[in-house]
Amino acid sequence: MDAALYHPDFGYYARSVQRSGRAGDFFTSVDVGPLFGELLAIQIAEMAAVISRERPSGRATAFDLVEVGAGNGRLSADILHALKRNYPETYRTTRLHLIESSDAARATHHHMLGECADRLVSSSGELPGSFEGVLIANELLDAMPVHQVVMRDEGLREIYVDSRGDALTLREGPLSTPRLEEYFSELGTTLESGWRAEVSLAAVDWMHEAARKLKDGFIVLIDYGHDASQLYSVTHSTGTLTSFADHRATGPESPVTPWLHNPGQQDLTAHVDFTSVRRAAESEGCTTLGFLDQMYFLLALVSGPQSAGDGLPPSRDLLRGTSQGVAGLEKLSIKERLALKTLVMPGGLGTTMKVMILGKGVGAPALAGLSSRSRVT
Repeated sequence: MDAALYHPDFGYYARSVQRSGRAGDFFTSVDVGPLFGELLAIQIAEMAAVISRERPSGRATAFDLVEVGAGNGRLSADILHALKRNYPETYRTTRLHLIESSDAARATHHHMLGECADRLVSSSGELPGSFEGVLIANELLDAMPVHQVVMRDEGLREIYVDSRGDALTLREGPLSTPRLEEYFSELGTTLESGWRAEVSLAAVDWMHEAARKLKDGFIVLIDYGHDASQLYSVTHSTGTLTSFADHRATGPESPVTPWLHNPGQQDLTAHVDFTSVRRAAESEGCTTLGFLDQMYFLLALVSGPQSAGDGLPPSRDLLRGTSQGVAGLEKLSIKERLALKTLVMPGGLGTTMKVMILGKGVGAPALAGLSSRSRVT
């Protein structure tokens, strides 16, 4: 999976600047238009205010905005344009770091950012050594390589990709690392005989690294997945490994394994175990502030509670801007209403995508986007 997605010459993500959208293989919230980034900018501006308030007087005011899995930088461009228009002080102090493994995608960052390219501090494949601000990862963890395991009567076995002639095949074998058994033991979860499951040790390791490098601030994870109790249950007993090509998804219920065919030509993805991700972050000093459907998160940003509390300005003061520079659902343009409908639609992006917000060194602020707190379907 790692080679098929990220090989520098033949990997799916390495060979193209953009994979999503109408001309791509799948559709993301960023493809809906700039509204997604504009709404995130509202939350980011509030987070910047929280961080500024928590800093001792005299501390530097620079604010790091780190996007991991940035692709060609479209999401950060939408966020920065909204910050520049509606929150100029936050924009002035923002230092943007775009983290992207594809050389081709990184080469487009300055052009994509346009007039906001002056905020770009780094464009690389690695996280900064340390940062203070907000890290955003939108549909990153689901595309990290996974181990696939299956429970047999004799115990847990791992599924390997093998080759026979020109064809790729699957075979079962002993576990490649004892971490896989430890993973389920730490969760207190036991798979039933015959159940398959995916384990993303890469996602857990990345979460440890990101949380450790965050000095003070927030981490915003937006992805599809579940708590471990739901992910590793009879509901997903065939696993969640899925391929996407030409906007067609083929999951584990298929009698064939199409994701073995044409490696590097299609997307591969698996649902995120948010329990293990949360535990990794909390072990590095983070606090989980909220976990909710994207629908509740975005609608809260549009409407917003009257007061953000903790000495912050009322959220109505923070919610100054979509592209029309106004707050509230009733003031959105028709185009924005249609975009919002797509972003929050139950059964679509609205409930498939989950938002987890973690904080470190910032207390427990009542963030505008978390007025619903933990609310998932």
